[in-house]
Amino acid sequence: MLLGAAVLSLVAERIGVPYPTLLALAGAALAFAPGMPHLQVPPELILALFVAPVLLDAAHDASWRDLKTNWRPVLSLVLVAVGLTTMTVAVVARLLVPDMSWAAAIALGALLAPPDAVAALAVMRAVSPPHRLRVVLEGESLFNDASALLIYKLALTSVAVGTFSIGNVAPALLLVSVGSAAAGWILATLVTRLTALVRDPAIATIIQFVGTFGVWLLAERLELSGVITVVVFGVTAGRRSSGASFTEVRIKSFAAWDTATRILNVLAFTMVGLQLRPIAASLTAAQARDYPLYALAILAIVIVVRLVWVLLYGVVRLISGSQPDEMLGTWSGTLKSGLVVGWSGMRGIVTIAAALALPQDFPQREFVQLVAFVVVLGTLVLQGLTLKPLLKALRFPPDTVVEDEIRLAREAIARAALRALDGREGEAAERLRRHLAEGVATSERGEDMFSDESRLRLAVLPASRQALDQLRDRGEIGDDAFRFVEQELDWSELTAQSHRYE
Repeated sequence: MLLGAAVLSLVAERIGVPYPTLLALAGAALAFAPGMPHLQVPPELILALFVAPVLLDAAHDASWRDLKTNWRPVLSLVLVAVGLTTMTVAVVARLLVPDMSWAAAIALGALLAPPDAVAALAVMRAVSPPHRLRVVLEGESLFNDASALLIYKLALTSVAVGTFSIGNVAPALLLVSVGSAAAGWILATLVTRLTALVRDPAIATIIQFVGTFGVWLLAERLELSGVITVVVFGVTAGRRSSGASFTEVRIKSFAAWDTATRILNVLAFTMVGLQLRPIAASLTAAQARDYPLYALAILAIVIVVRLVWVLLYGVVRLISGSQPDEMLGTWSGTLKSGLVVGWSGMRGIVTIAAALALPQDFPQREFVQLVAFVVVLGTLVLQGLTLKPLLKALRFPPDTVVEDEIRLAREAIARAALRALDGREGEAAERLRRHLAEGVATSERGEDMFSDESRLRLAVLPASRQALDQLRDRGEIGDDAFRFVEQELDWSELTAQSHRYE
């Protein structure tokens, strides 16, 4: 599975298709291949294994400043869009399947409501939307799972007791949310202080992963929200100062996390497709005839509700004269932004895991699971494959927000370095002083302060690597020296690439 998923990810990158879409389709096709084993993973393990580390990685990288700036659109998606989708799906499900109770219908709506963090982030990185839209979508993807899963769990409880009342569940929602946020902050403070003392990158990375799974499992054991706890944990840990951990630990652990989260992503979306076989096998002949049509109708409802709400939200904000948040401040900009945000509603592994976690005696369990699969695969295919063409067709103006802030940060650290050189004499200090001053002057002109030097560094690196190879081939240096200098050249190349803009 992992080898096939890796190959398909490369194919998706080559043809410009988001890899979650291709992997889910491949998994669905593979599910019916002759001789394939039946892979059944416990739903609670799916959430802990696939969602917790990927969610923490996204939360760690999230910009707290940008989340605070765009809190209104994020909150409208996390609360209003999830609530509207849940209730609309519940009403439609009751019309299609009259025997379904309200609590069961609300559980279906809740598990279909949240666009999946894994799917959204994977597609966003592939299509590169404007920065402010990406902030809104990534911020939503961090928190909407929490609101939807809280409703889902309370609906399951209501199915067991036979009634569902908003008045009864609201206090529980508030208590769980506050408790989860507090637990995430406390645990992040403890774990980051522990890892700050560790010099060994491998040991630090192990502690980070154990901490991630431990935070999730502890939250679940305390009947808190694992999603909220992990998100707050990640955001809090990501706010530590640059000097709070050892440089080598930070660099190598980041590389390990990139690899691990990519592995979990590709396996998760392959697992989504593989769930079609057991779901299809559980249907009767009549259900196999009717349920797919009902599922397609609910798929359309899920897409339309989100799109209508996002466009309505933007229009109301514009008419009311409020300062634009994720919108561009004009009718055209509002329509463009609303289309992108509204069309970025891919569902993923959380929806599938929640559907598989339903008790065996849950009413209309087969219907719920089939609808969940159709909505996940449908949104990944319809929206995942068309989001990039949509962005190209809308022709957003160039977005240089991040590049401008990078230039500002580089100029600030160069000025700080110049001040730190005050009082230091010698030829080396003078050379560094001239280099930094030239960089500041270049940045003040609006140019990349390192671009020319970085291009030259990249141009001469092949000759340097060839000379290093020849030294080892002639036996003049051993492999220890070779690896050490090779690593220095690698870091030089990475630094030059990070400073160069094409």
